[in-house]
Amino acid sequence: MPHRTKRILLVEDEPSLIFTLQDTLESEGFQVHVVVDGLNVMDAVEHVKPDLMILDIMLPGRSGFDVCRDVRDAKHTFPILMLTAREDEVDKVKGLLQGADDYITKPFGVKELLARIAANLRRANTYTEEGPFEVVTIGPITIDLVESTVSQPNGTFDLSNREVELLRYLLAHANQPVSRDKLLHHVWRYEHSTNTRTVDVHVSKLRTKLEPVPEDPRYLVTLHGVGYTLRLS
Repeated sequence: MPHRTKRILLVEDEPSLIFTLQDTLESEGFQVHVVVDGLNVMDAVEHVKPDLMILDIMLPGRSGFDVCRDVRDAKHTFPILMLTAREDEVDKVKGLLQGADDYITKPFGVKELLARIAANLRRANTYTEEGPFEVVTIGPITIDLVESTVSQPNGTFDLSNREVELLRYLLAHANQPVSRDKLLHHVWRYEHSTNTRTVDVHVSKLRTKLEPVPEDPRYLVTLHGVGYTLRLS
């Protein structure tokens, strides 16, 4: 059976950049759909059913941050790659907290963009030879990786695609130290180490769903100078 062409929803209002990105992505075999403001994105998402969204932060009508939040609130889990013209780390962190999977700062090279897209499209179904985890209980916490939820004393929370992948990898290496570089390589599919807070931000957000007291984590623990570990007891 032939593979379906991957669909990318490009949300950008700069004509020259739209032309360049659309031409580049279509030449790589992607099907590209363009939205030029922040007001019509949700209609396009329902119509296009994209495999990935490239989302500019600065948009007419509605910001990329708001659009990102709308997409995640609607339970869409496809990867979102945010574009920012600013080097300000606050913007990048804010985008990740709203549900973006990755970001890239303008100006950027075509090779870097294509690598980021490829990394975000690749998904692993399991990280163990025994098969995928489904439902795991840790103390008062129940993690359902099929339904993408976490239930704990504070309530039940939805997990994003990336959070499910992150938990799968951590569960496969439970009670072991896992470095940021390993997480970037195995969960985000980055081929090389990079100076990014992506992992830290996602771990922080995951703690708000996983930990009854996120400010004093008991299960998803930071190992200073090493990385993280997921404790099962």
